[in-house]
Amino acid sequence: MQAFGWLPIKEKEYMYRTTTCGALRLSNVGEQVTLAGWVQKARRMGGMTFIDLRDRYGITQLVFNEAHVGEALVSEAEKLGREYVIQITGEVTERENKNPKLPTGDIEISVKTLRVLNPAEVPPFTIEDDTDGGDDLRMKYRYLDLRRSCVRSNLELRHRFALAVRRYLDGQGFLEVETPVLIKSTPEGARDFVVPSRMNPNQFYALPQSPQTFKQLLMVSGFDRYFQLVKCFRDEDLRADRQPEFTQIDCEMSFVEQEDVLTIFEGMTRYLFKELLDLDIQTPFPRMSWHDAMKRYGSDKPDTRFGMEFVELKDVLSGHGFSVFDDAAYIGGICAEGAAGYTRKQLDALTDFVKRPQIGAKGMVYARVEADGTVKSSVDKFYSQETLQELARAMQAKPGDLILILSGDDAMKVRKQLCELRLEVGNQLGLRDKTKFSCLWVVDFPLFEWDEETQRFYAMHHPFTSPKPEDIPMLETDPGAVRANAYDMVINGVEVGGGSIRIHDSKLQARMFDLLGFTPEKAQEQFGFLMNAFKYGAPPHGGLAYGLDRFVSLFAGLDSIRDCIAFPKNNAGRDVMIDAPSLIDQEQLDELYLSLVTPTK
Repeated sequence: MQAFGWLPIKEKEYMYRTTTCGALRLSNVGEQVTLAGWVQKARRMGGMTFIDLRDRYGITQLVFNEAHVGEALVSEAEKLGREYVIQITGEVTERENKNPKLPTGDIEISVKTLRVLNPAEVPPFTIEDDTDGGDDLRMKYRYLDLRRSCVRSNLELRHRFALAVRRYLDGQGFLEVETPVLIKSTPEGARDFVVPSRMNPNQFYALPQSPQTFKQLLMVSGFDRYFQLVKCFRDEDLRADRQPEFTQIDCEMSFVEQEDVLTIFEGMTRYLFKELLDLDIQTPFPRMSWHDAMKRYGSDKPDTRFGMEFVELKDVLSGHGFSVFDDAAYIGGICAEGAAGYTRKQLDALTDFVKRPQIGAKGMVYARVEADGTVKSSVDKFYSQETLQELARAMQAKPGDLILILSGDDAMKVRKQLCELRLEVGNQLGLRDKTKFSCLWVVDFPLFEWDEETQRFYAMHHPFTSPKPEDIPMLETDPGAVRANAYDMVINGVEVGGGSIRIHDSKLQARMFDLLGFTPEKAQEQFGFLMNAFKYGAPPHGGLAYGLDRFVSLFAGLDSIRDCIAFPKNNAGRDVMIDAPSLIDQEQLDELYLSLVTPTK
């Protein structure tokens, strides 16, 4: 991080500071300076008191020497507690016991004057990188948590990331255009957050899940290349990579095909890696169809930093008297290289892992390839060594490798279970190194997904995604086989962005709405403004939206996007610092024509 500082001026006695706590070096020895900040810690040694003074830019050691400044000033320094806000003046001196861990570790300030700007109560947790505060406590006092350098550095990275995005897109001819936050509720996959309108009784705005329709309207308006760093809102179940409000890098382009979009945003991704991490990322990125991703990794966002691809084993393992495999519609395995030394306890733990309710497997079979090439499995009594050797060949397993196998009636379900097992074993073997990055485009998604419960198709992305031109005839004969002109960017198993080429023909859009179960009247009610706009000359267009929070957390090596958001919500969607959401007064409810009902459990 750059150590910002300012030059002293003659009127410095009237300034809170002439420089910052991260700026001073040996070249400043002899200078008279004024610093202001927070007391990080204090320690008494003989006739001297040492204070670590902290601000956003770093830490500087202060020295109160009784022999130089007298007993009274040292006595005042001894009263300083953690997080007191103080101002000092003094001389920069060379430090006898240097601290190589601090950029300012070669110098210290011999203090001449001290002024307490604000005393502080003892904080509820230590303001250190290795703090004693748990998640709930730190979120309640988030304004204190943000003082920790490790948290602050995440927000500094986010700031630089946003600046780099704007620089790149500006250089590519994109215009940043703001779109409304109070919009109309439209079905886009997740629940809307709704806002009652006082001036329009019994009617509601929705907060945008994305600016999808507005950016398409901007293309109709001739804006050609649009972007926006925009807040989006989705009322959905939360997890580490979700927040009810999040930030998108939202982009749209006119007169483009898929190749144009992928090229532009591969370029942006390469630029961001170079600018922020000084890493050269090779392009073009590999591309994988959705079908292949599901078959090989059980995920539409596969982590390709390591192999361990799925191998289908039904031809090898069924028909040998082991009913679990004989009755299964799908049998799949992964090969963990060099993991044959796993103990029975470790293997039992992996079995328990896949049997967890959120994964749902009934069990796991394993086989070790021993040093002499023989194969020993947990179901040896059902299989000859010849068959087990065939298994090893199918898995391309070598001596010292471990084979893990799952099976079941639903191939897609088992693949998803196998995906979770693969990621867990990858973690255990250290194959998911956060300092290494593997970028991938996943393409050719299905346009629709079928829901058995409602017996209807739903758009896999959104209803404005264009089908592959060559698949359009199948809209009438086999809608489930139609591929979308859509693409996701995946980095290290994280979907950082996704988009599609849009439908720009009003007749094709009407057909899409029909297949999704919209009557013409309902389609007009929900999306009439967009369909009408298409009648006035809509250009071919497409775009992409990155999750800025996800992208930054990936660069920072974080496990949760919460840690790169200044004031995040918890897993229940609550801001425990300000205690939101909260009840509102009856007077406000009356103004909005709202009445409350008791929720049912």
